[in-house]
Amino acid sequence: MLLITTKKELIEQVEICKSEGKSIGLVPTMGALHAGHASLVRRSVADNDITVVSVFVNPTQFNNKEDLAKYPRNLERDAELLSSLGVDYVFAPTPEDMYDAEEMSKPFEFDFGGLDKVMEGKMRPGHFNGVVQVVSKLFYLVRPDRAYFGEKDFQQLAIIRYMVYRSALKDTFGCLEIIGCPIVREASGLAMSSRNERLSDEEKRTAVNISRVLFESQAWAKDNNATVAAVEKRVVKEVNAISGLEVEYYEIVDADTLLPTQSFVNAVGCITVYCGPVRLIDNIRY
Repeated sequence: MLLITTKKELIEQVEICKSEGKSIGLVPTMGALHAGHASLVRRSVADNDITVVSVFVNPTQFNNKEDLAKYPRNLERDAELLSSLGVDYVFAPTPEDMYDAEEMSKPFEFDFGGLDKVMEGKMRPGHFNGVVQVVSKLFYLVRPDRAYFGEKDFQQLAIIRYMVYRSALKDTFGCLEIIGCPIVREASGLAMSSRNERLSDEEKRTAVNISRVLFESQAWAKDNNATVAAVEKRVVKEVNAISGLEVEYYEIVDADTLLPTQSFVNAVGCITVYCGPVRLIDNIRY
């Protein structure tokens, strides 16, 4: 496995792979890797001749500087895991190498087709601009055949698919395939997240209730022939009743448009909860 820290070296290595006719899989990450990331990497290694994993805490997608500063970082540990999984290249640039001064100072502008106006986009203005900025740059650098994203970040995955398949940029990505992979959960049911590293043992036990309430809401909705509004109200009430948890939002939306829906057909419930100071997200299909 080769650790690459500059765009120049990455481009050189990609060119060699392309000249040899090798397929390339890309797994974009911000590091602090866990079993969820590992599942994406294993899928890429199985599907492609070459796998590239980026490890880059992207400053342009954080609208909270304190959150950026506290984001867990451990490149040495991440590299050991990726090497054991059969990754070929790890791309771990500095912000200064990834972006020029203008890119760092000027907000990236993109037409999201309205997908950025709900849920995370409403709560974190500018967040998805930074996501698209870094992911599109990685696509241009790596020129992957396939790119892998976890379904835990459901809205992010929808926006990446929009960018590649439906936006004005779609013709620039060739035949790139975006592959969404299922949420990986701890034995307790807690959705795996790099932010879980910031939870104390007690907070982890508390956070388990997020997924518990979501799973229970599936059965409750079916058994009671409940409306979408009733399920949303019940989930928020039950999570907020647990000491240490506070719901920021819970919305049941159409899985394709991300717009509010009154039907459980093709519906996904997306939740963001503060467990102490740590912001956690999860989702569930109905």
